[in-house]
Amino acid sequence: MDHMRVILAIALSFLVFIVWQFLFASKEPVRRAEQSATAPSTAEEKIATEKPYAQKQEAVKDTEAQPSAPAVKVGRTITVDTPLYRVEFSEDGAAVKSIVLKKYREHVGKDSPLKQLVAPVLEDGTDLVSFVQDGLPELKDAVYTAETAAQRIDVADKPHDLIFTWNAPDGVVVEKSFRFDPKTYLIGLTVGIKNGGSKPLTGRLALTLNSIIPKVKRAYGFEGPSAYINNELQQVDIKDIEDKNTFEGVIDWIAIQTRYFMTSIIPESPTDATFHLISKEKNLVVAQLILPETTINSETQQSFKFELFQGPKSMSLLDSYGYNLGKAVNFGMFDILAKPCLWLMNFIYHNLIPNYGVAIILLTLLTKVLLWPLGTKSYKSMSDMKKLAPLIKEIKEKYKDDRKRVNEETMALYRTYKINPLGGCLPMLVQIPVFFALYRMLYEAIELRHAPFFLWINDLSAPDRLFRFDFTIPFMDPPYGIPVLTLVMGATMFLQQKMSPPMGDATQAKMMMLMPVIFTFIFINFSSGLVLYWLVNNIVSISQQYYITKKYA
Repeated sequence: MDHMRVILAIALSFLVFIVWQFLFASKEPVRRAEQSATAPSTAEEKIATEKPYAQKQEAVKDTEAQPSAPAVKVGRTITVDTPLYRVEFSEDGAAVKSIVLKKYREHVGKDSPLKQLVAPVLEDGTDLVSFVQDGLPELKDAVYTAETAAQRIDVADKPHDLIFTWNAPDGVVVEKSFRFDPKTYLIGLTVGIKNGGSKPLTGRLALTLNSIIPKVKRAYGFEGPSAYINNELQQVDIKDIEDKNTFEGVIDWIAIQTRYFMTSIIPESPTDATFHLISKEKNLVVAQLILPETTINSETQQSFKFELFQGPKSMSLLDSYGYNLGKAVNFGMFDILAKPCLWLMNFIYHNLIPNYGVAIILLTLLTKVLLWPLGTKSYKSMSDMKKLAPLIKEIKEKYKDDRKRVNEETMALYRTYKINPLGGCLPMLVQIPVFFALYRMLYEAIELRHAPFFLWINDLSAPDRLFRFDFTIPFMDPPYGIPVLTLVMGATMFLQQKMSPPMGDATQAKMMMLMPVIFTFIFINFSSGLVLYWLVNNIVSISQQYYITKKYA
C-alpha cells in the first residue's frame, strides 16, 4: 500500500509537471518566435505587441503555483574598438565604463599605457540616462540587454550601431542606441522611450556625465564642468558649484574638461534645457543635461538624439565637428590673441618644420618682428636715459636734502632733452598681453602634450629636467633634475637687466637685480615650451637692445 502511494504521488507529480509545461512554460518560446517572425513595420506596432507581455506577468501572479523569483541579472561588458578609441559598455545602466584613446598616452614614455578618460573609481561609469520627476524611478538601477551576442565589436571600415534595451515592469521600454563611426570621436546616441503601458508617462529626460576633477586650483587654465549656454561659454570652478549649480537657457552642449581632454553631451540641435551640477566626495563632479518636461502617452514613443564627444581638446578638431564645440577651447581674457598664435604655430608645424619646439621659436621670432617698432622705441628711450644718468646723479648730490627740488630739476632735464621717462616702460607694457596669451596657449595646447624638441626635452608640456634625482629639490615639483633651459633663461634675464639703465634709487636697483632670480624660481616648474618661448624672446630682445644702444650711442 505504501508503495502504491509512492507510485501514485510520483505519477501525480509527473502529471502536474506535464500540465505546467503545456499551459505555461511552453507558451513563452512560441510567442517570441511569433514576434520575431512577424516583426512590426512601425515602432508603435512594436509597442502594441509588447503589451501582452505585461499582461502575462499579471496572469502568472494570480496563479497559485508561482515559480521562484528569477535571479538578479548581471550585466555583461561589451567592448567597441575603433581606430581612434576603445570604449567599454556595461549592461548595468548601458553606461560607458572605460574610454581609451589610442593616439594618446598617460605619460611620455613609449611603454606608457594609453590615455584613459574614465577613472576606475567611477563605479557607475558615465553617459547615464534617467527620467526625473515621477516617471520611471527604476531607470536609475536598470540593467539593459544589448542586442548583440558579441563581447567585442570592431568598427574599422563603416559605422556600426550598438543597441541596449530595458523593459520596465509597467510596459515601458527604454532604448539606448549608440552609433560609432571609425573616422570621428563623435558617438551618436538616440534615447527612445516607448510607452506600452496604460498610463501617460511624464518626466524630464536627463543625461549625466561623471568625472574626477582635482580641486587644486591651477595658476592658469581651466578644469571642470562647462557648457555653451545662450551663445556664451560657462566655465564653473569646482569650488563654486555649491553656490551656483544650476544654469538654464538654450544649450548647445555640456562638458567636463581637463587640461587636454573633455567629455561632452551635445543635443541634436540647441535646445532649452537645464545644466545641473553636483560636487561629491573624492573629487567626483556630476554634470547633467536635463531636458524640458515631456509627456509620452500610452501606445506612443519619443526619441531624443544626441552626440557624445570623448576626446582631445584640439581646437581644429572641435571646430571641424561644428555644434560650437570649438568654443570649449578658451584661453581666458587673452583668447583673441592666443587663438591666432595657436593657429600660426600649427601652421608652421604642419607646413614648414614638423617640430613644435622649432615652431615655438619661429612663432616667437614672428611676434618680435611685429613688436619690433615698440621694442625699438623702448630701447631708444632706455639709451637716452642712460646718457642722462650722470646729470641726474649730480642733481641728486646737489639737492640731496630737498627731494622736491630734485624732482623739479630732473623733470626739467627730461624736457630739455625731450625724453619721456616712461618711454622705456610703456612699449614693454603693451607686450604683456602677448606674453600672457602665449603663456596660456602654450600651457593648454594639446599639440604640445608629449611633443619632443631635442635631446633631453621630450615633452614640451612638462618642465625640462636633465638627469633625474631621487632626492627632493626645494621649490621644484617632481620629477627632480637640472632645469637647464630655465637656468639659461634666468641668465639671459640677468644679462638684459645689466644692459638696462641703472635705477635712481639704490633699493629699487637691488630689487631689479633680484628679478632674474625670482623669475628663474617661478619658471622652474613651467612647461619647457613656455620657457623656450621666454628664452628666445630674451635673446632677441638683448640683440635688439644692443643694436639700438650702439646705433644711438
